[in-house]
Amino acid sequence: MKSQQPSHLRSIIAHIVLILLSFMCLFFFYILIVNATRSHADLQKGFSALPGSYLLKNLSSVANDGTFPMFRGILNSLIVSGCSAAICTYFSALTAYGLYAYDFKLKKAAFTFIMAILVMPTQVTAMGFLRLITNMGMYDSLLPLIIPSIASPSVFYFMHSYLQSSLPLSLVEASRIDGCGEFRTFNRIVLPIMKPAIAVQAIFSFVGSWNNYFVPALVIQSKDKMTVPILIATLRGADYMNFDMGKIYTMILVAIVPIIIVYLLLSKYIIAGVTLGGVKE
Repeated sequence: MKSQQPSHLRSIIAHIVLILLSFMCLFFFYILIVNATRSHADLQKGFSALPGSYLLKNLSSVANDGTFPMFRGILNSLIVSGCSAAICTYFSALTAYGLYAYDFKLKKAAFTFIMAILVMPTQVTAMGFLRLITNMGMYDSLLPLIIPSIASPSVFYFMHSYLQSSLPLSLVEASRIDGCGEFRTFNRIVLPIMKPAIAVQAIFSFVGSWNNYFVPALVIQSKDKMTVPILIATLRGADYMNFDMGKIYTMILVAIVPIIIVYLLLSKYIIAGVTLGGVKE
């Protein structure tokens, strides 16, 4: 009976800590919603935990602002983030499968090279990247925001680690014996096994691309091609002395909605992956 008491106490403490952490995470999201429902004058007065009645007016102001193409910006971000997440997860999984399932002389060197790229900051190669896409005629287009997502060392490493723990090579060899081609083996057998890993990395890739400001600000100049983070920055900096905080909070709230939708759509695969990992252990 005494041995059960410390275990019960630890369970209570763990639940309290988790409740506090959940509250801290959701509180700031709630404040964002509250601020989006208030006018600029109300926001100037200070903090308030009670929502206002200006949400529809703020939405209308943002949507009808001729100098601020909100819907076009959201569409651009959806195109860039969706395409980036798709090609990033697929080609990273394909690369990880190639290094995991095949034995060749430069296998360790290739893995080391990919890991070395992982520690290289984006800012280091920014000017060279800008010069390259300018010479290729892709400046001020969405392609430079999508194509580089094919090479993602961090996603590759996650996929490679997942394959090591989840894919037996005997399954691949059995597929080859049955006469299945390599790409068919990957698409029909390996990809379904990697669904939880792909779902996790798809969310991270989508969110990372959606929130990316540095590269789009470097590449995009036309307003009709700007993504959401750039538009929010222009909304804040268009007139420093005469900006509407209510519109800014409303735009940030609108920008979060697609991320929540993507997470809700892919969360079942994440939960399945966690459950499967717990069963294997």
